[in-house]
Amino acid sequence: MDRRRMNWITAGTIVLVVLAVAMTLLGGLHRSTRLVLPDDTEAADGTGDASAPGGDLTVVKVTPETVQAAIATLERPAQYRRTIWIEQFWDGGSGSYSVSVAVGDGRTRVDRTLPDGRVRHAVTNGVTTYIWYDGYSEVYSGPADTVSADDEQDIPTYEEVLALPVEDITAAGYQMISNTECIYVEAEERDGYSMRYWVSVDTGLLVAAEKLLDGETVYRMASPTLDASSSFSSDFTLPDGTLVSPVETP
Repeated sequence: MDRRRMNWITAGTIVLVVLAVAMTLLGGLHRSTRLVLPDDTEAADGTGDASAPGGDLTVVKVTPETVQAAIATLERPAQYRRTIWIEQFWDGGSGSYSVSVAVGDGRTRVDRTLPDGRVRHAVTNGVTTYIWYDGYSEVYSGPADTVSADDEQDIPTYEEVLALPVEDITAAGYQMISNTECIYVEAEERDGYSMRYWVSVDTGLLVAAEKLLDGETVYRMASPTLDASSSFSSDFTLPDGTLVSPVETP
């Protein structure tokens, strides 16, 4: 075979290999890490079995009429860590940020990364809430009933579903998110808003939620993974070294 032809074949092979590697790398770089929620076209199937924590109750079917009773059986873990990803949408733009959460012995710590890069810290024991920012020594404190743990996490309180009139619940059933079986419930709110909740059957924690205005998403949260290992005292320590103690129950 002519040497010149061999050189062209060799060069062509190298180019094809380089292109294949580049396409593989680009595909990995552009792969989204966001949680993709089930599409509206996926039915919230209310059939099937789901065991409540502890195995005390098996919910066979979830419907708009029975979903409140199903959610009422769920209990959140006593201690865990997780990261929550939050997106907000408005006309012409959107924004996202993450929230790290640690829970243990009735205490909750929330570290929220703000859009400007600062980190807002909050620790509450259910009676008092403490708030401070990176780079500042001043700590705000106030009654926890004015700033709840869910407020600090900037997530919906799905237990509010329990107080809804049944006629406001438009859909309910089971759906899978990131291999987690969830109770799904959709509820209409006032002024054109509606809410969607995905609550883990195993942990009782909110795995995902969406808020829509006239059918358009304006808020989305997702927390697909959970670390159920024990939390540490350092999670609930203030900048001056003070440990926020659990509240003793009678």
